[in-house]
Order: sequence, then C-alpha cells, then structure tokens
Amino acid sequence: MSNRSTMPSLIAPSSNLTVETVTSVRHWNDHLFSFSITRPPSFRFRSGEFVMLGLPGEGKPLLRAYSIASPAYAEELEFLSIKVPDGPLTSRLAEIREGDELFLGRKPTGTLVADALLPGSRLFLLSTGTGLAPFLSIIRDPDIYERFGQIVVVHCVRQVRDLAFREELESLLANDVLVQDQALVQLSYLPTVTREPFRTTGRIDAHIESGLLFEGVGGQHRFDPETDRIMMCGSMAMIRDLAARFDRDGFAEGSNAKPGHYVIERAFVD
Repeated sequence: MSNRSTMPSLIAPSSNLTVETVTSVRHWNDHLFSFSITRPPSFRFRSGEFVMLGLPGEGKPLLRAYSIASPAYAEELEFLSIKVPDGPLTSRLAEIREGDELFLGRKPTGTLVADALLPGSRLFLLSTGTGLAPFLSIIRDPDIYERFGQIVVVHCVRQVRDLAFREELESLLANDVLVQDQALVQLSYLPTVTREPFRTTGRIDAHIESGLLFEGVGGQHRFDPETDRIMMCGSMAMIRDLAARFDRDGFAEGSNAKPGHYVIERAFVD
C-alpha cells in the first residue's frame, strides 16, 4: 500500500503563497522532525534565510516562519521543526506524509546571512534546538568557505537524541560532493548536551568561558571583533545573554543594511 497522501489538493488563497508537495519526512524522536518539499522554479533565497510555511486554517492560512535548512542551490526545500502537541500548526505538521501539500511563502528573508557580516577569518554558528536549521543551509553553501577560513558549528540541546543531523555533522559533510573537501579542512562541529551524560555537556556560555569552544580552531581562545564573526539562532535566553556579552566586548550587531560582527534573526526574537 502506498504511503502517499490522498488528501484533496490545496489552493493558494493569495498570490503571496504557492502550494508545494512534501517529498520526504524524517522523525528524529517524539518531538523533533525534519521534512522536505518541492521548490518552485522561481523561488530564490540566500542560505540562512527563513520563509513562511503553513496549512489551511479557519478562515485564513495558518502560517509560521521557518528557517530553510537546505542550501540555496538545492532542488528541494528542507525544514527542521519541533512537535508541539497543542501547537496550532506544529501539531498538524507533525502528521504530514510524503505527498501532502503545504503553503509556501514567495518571499524569503532574514539576517542570518553572510552578507550581514563584515569580512573575517573565523565564523561561529551558535545554535540551540531547531536553531540549527539555518546553519545547515549555510555550511552546505560553497560560498561560505570562500568568505571564512574556519567555520565552527555549535549545537546545544537538552538530550543526546535531540542532536538532529549529528551523523552528517560529525562526518563533516563527507557525502556532500559540493563542499566535502572544504568542510574537511575548514569546518568544526561541537555538539553539547545539558540534561544527560555526553562527551560534551553544558551550555554554550560555559564552553566560551572554559575555552573548549575554541579548541581545534586556530587563533585566540576568545572572541575577537577583529577576526571573529558570529551568528546565533535558538532560545531567546541564549541569544539575549550572548548578545549582551558580545556588545560589552566591542562587537556590533549587523543587518542587511549595515553589516556587523554578529547577527541574530530578529523575526524570531522580537
């Protein structure tokens, strides 16, 4: 028996949305999943941007901003999501299957992009939970390896099973033919867990203080605004605390209009 959906086809309620088909679904555990959908031929985005995604609601579409996890050249669009049992959208998205249809916004945007950063030599991608998603896009884009000599992905979660894409990241994207050679030399991955035993435990700020975050990365064992650029995505507490730290240390927040030393996605924070 086919597992493809037999749901009736959706109709986009406005010109700002297209209807796309789910091509794959991967459940990491009981509260975390990723999925891919078809990509419209005219859809363009920069690696690290987000887009509106959703399903029909009562009277109007139920939409939410999702960071795109696939790189800008990918033929499909990939997303990473939590499952919230009583969440208006996520509780329904958690049930999608291959062949189902979703609404996709036509206008991706965001500040978690290389263009919002000043030139530098080290790029630190600091994430918690599903905040990893935009960084999966960025590290699979060949352009980022031309902009920065070293790239460090830090992923902080509560439990080991929450380390989505761990195998791909631990292999340093060994199966990605476009970036595997550069990633092997330039990419580092630091997974850390806060609520159960693992080889690395503790929050990101603790690893900054101990210097662990800088191990295996050339240069100083501290952040330097002259050389280091930072992107942050995930919990509001992490972003607030680290942004205040960087501000005190002389880093300036960047934007598309005025590149800086670090960036966050204001659409998810404000």
